[in-house]
Amino acid sequence: MAQETQPCDLFLHFESLLQNAIEQLARSCGQPLPEAIAFSVETPKERAFGDLSTNAAMVLAKEWERSPRDIAIPLQKIVEKIPGVAEVNTAGAGFLNITLTHDFLLSFLGRLVALGENYGRSTIGQKQKVNIEYVSANPTGPLHAGHLRGAVTGDVLATLLTFVGFDVTREYYINDAGHQIDVLADTLYYRYLQLLGKSAPQPMEFYPGEYVISSAQRLIARDGTQWCDHPNWRPCITAFAVDDMMCLIKEDLEALGIRHDHFSSERALVEVGKVDAALDFLNERELIYEGVLTPPKGKLVDDWEARPQTLFRATQFGDDIDRPLKKSDGSWTYFATDIAYHFDKIHRGFTTLIDFWGADHGGYVKRMTAAVRALSITTPVQFDARLCQIVRFIKDNKEVRMSKRAGTFVEAKDVLDNVGKDAVRFFMLTRRDNAPLDFDFAKVVEETRDNPVFYVQYAHARACSVLRQCATLFPDISSEDCKAVLPFKRDLADQERTLIKILLAWPRQVLLAARLREPHRIAFYLLDLAAAFHALWTTGKDETTLRFIHPKDIQKTRENMVFVYAVQNVLSLGLHIAGVTPVAELH
Repeated sequence: MAQETQPCDLFLHFESLLQNAIEQLARSCGQPLPEAIAFSVETPKERAFGDLSTNAAMVLAKEWERSPRDIAIPLQKIVEKIPGVAEVNTAGAGFLNITLTHDFLLSFLGRLVALGENYGRSTIGQKQKVNIEYVSANPTGPLHAGHLRGAVTGDVLATLLTFVGFDVTREYYINDAGHQIDVLADTLYYRYLQLLGKSAPQPMEFYPGEYVISSAQRLIARDGTQWCDHPNWRPCITAFAVDDMMCLIKEDLEALGIRHDHFSSERALVEVGKVDAALDFLNERELIYEGVLTPPKGKLVDDWEARPQTLFRATQFGDDIDRPLKKSDGSWTYFATDIAYHFDKIHRGFTTLIDFWGADHGGYVKRMTAAVRALSITTPVQFDARLCQIVRFIKDNKEVRMSKRAGTFVEAKDVLDNVGKDAVRFFMLTRRDNAPLDFDFAKVVEETRDNPVFYVQYAHARACSVLRQCATLFPDISSEDCKAVLPFKRDLADQERTLIKILLAWPRQVLLAARLREPHRIAFYLLDLAAAFHALWTTGKDETTLRFIHPKDIQKTRENMVFVYAVQNVLSLGLHIAGVTPVAELH
């Protein structure tokens, strides 16, 4: 990613200043300056270590073959002269710990308020085209609760990457071909005949859920009895089944606050010849051959057969074995159609492909990565498969088991109706997507600090409440009035400094979350900001000097409202990225 960003990033600001300090030190010491110096500027874990910490001396020590302290001491003297630096200390093996002045922190707070809704936005994406495929649940029924995590994580990442300047397309891949769709069509036709009073044998494989009966009722409402004895019922019944299931899925996604930009059909890819086109591309590059796979060593591979097969040379691109493209009956494997699907995305001009899959698809990552590498030989494309670990749903202290085939699963709609969109979305971000998550229905509706979405929304509502109280007491104080008071000078209490430093970390957290594709960082940051704001508000109940509103001092109140506006603004920005409502008051 390019380093361009908006000018209120405290960390990038200091990285630039330290780069200048290093160049100055290199000139004074007669040392060569490396082309790229990979030092970092971070927030120290311990408050006693200052506001910022850098490992620049340790990085230079390797380059110049000197001890870190030999570099840290002269570098410290240069950094001490940087405007806004109050104190610099050398610690440990050569870390520089930097304490900033009150005025410097307040000046950055002023920039934050001035930027408003643009705070943290950037152009690092440079309008690069990114395709994020997420949810993509098989259209064999409504969304079940297990789909919610990938749905939320994919959607938040899409919003996050858009926030930093990427051209993002949200996509859903409809697996509307293959055996599972045949089973759905058989089930629907069976239920259709049942409802019309016709005797019909139950299919050997079928979906027992009530939702198929409802679908059959809609089919009867549309078509009546015309398919009862029709010899070629399958194509129309299959099309209706998929369309009807996709309507249910889209309704569930809408309730979750998700709208995809594009829906791709597996069946359509096959029918218009895109599988043939993708494999022709690979064949022209001699990446497809007829051969027999050797038996796997020490482990079972699901697509190994001791027979001549059409194989893709996946091992040339990092996979463990070459992969079959055709089944024994001559039809395409799922892998072949997936190759065509990703080839289509590359042809649509995307330079980055991000797929969100369930944890059970871990074995599929290598082969798909190999395929994208082969397909993008002429135009390199980045591929990132994100595996979302399982969510255990807990109700009445018991885990709810889910299976479409058994007809025993919790529908996504049921979860949303029970706890609401905001609770579902935020709670899904409270762990890394590659770590298991427990979703306890009882806990996510508690109005306590142990409920993360309530805790953050309450902080936003509290900020709004303080602003309303201030407007009642001082009608002249507005957001524009707060901007006008900047910059102001005053000493800061420790909790005020802590709050400002967290506020100033927002652009860095956005940048890291986007760069690492880890949307959970947004939720973690919001919890830290909410905690700092609640702590300052609580302290103000006992220490009157730290209260936000001072009825007899309009100037101090006006200055304090800068803090509150900043908190409200950043919480609102973060909640919008998470797709959670930034409520003005809680009932």
